Amino acid sequence: MTNILVTGASRGIGLGIARQLAGEGHCVIAVARKQGTELTRLAGNVRFEPFDFNDTAEIGSFVRRLRKTYGAIDGLVNNAGIGDGGLIATQPEKTIERLIRINTLAPLLLTKHVVRVMMADGAGRIVNISSIVATNGFKGLSVYSATKAALEGFTRSLAREVGPLGITVNAVAPGFVDTDMTGDMKADESAKIRGRSALRRLAEVADIAEAVSYLLSDKARNVTGTVFTVDAGGTA
Repeated sequence: MTNILVTGASRGIGLGIARQLAGEGHCVIAVARKQGTELTRLAGNVRFEPFDFNDTAEIGSFVRRLRKTYGAIDGLVNNAGIGDGGLIATQPEKTIERLIRINTLAPLLLTKHVVRVMMADGAGRIVNISSIVATNGFKGLSVYSATKAALEGFTRSLAREVGPLGITVNAVAPGFVDTDMTGDMKADESAKIRGRSALRRLAEVADIAEAVSYLLSDKARNVTGTVFTVDAGGTA
């Protein structure tokens, strides 16, 4: 059994990833601000650890505590993030700063501390959850898009840094998925997105979880520095 740290695991894509990995027999260290009803129902190999990634100053001590409790951290899935939208001309600066702190700074700092554990063990898998808007863009999501583009650049460069130590680093870029973050989308907007995709549908949470599972597995031992797009052909 391997220990895999999944952030933002209480709902949506993170919850789906935690469920997938736990079902495969991994010990999932599920991190979120609150456990949530659905995460509570996941029994067996799931261990909940509360943490607010807005508090970046405490990330180092948090990882040290996890290391003491669980030992080796074999895999890391940086999924935690917020999707606040808005036109940048009117978006409050506090909102912009919070987006950058939680979506970009927090996963960088978390990875910094977790990768040290992996380097000591001589192996590890890191998967960052990005988005197709990192490269395609979407009106009203300019800051969110910037945070995800930064994460993809981080993925490619970190893969070069830690590859010689046996650690792989990849990203998964979901398209629009039916989660809480897209639940506020108007019906006509959702229909347009479906109509533009090659498969005429949206990807599902389970599709993202399967992609993450693959990148964490030995089947992907020679895959690193890549961005794996899962969007039902929306960007084809």
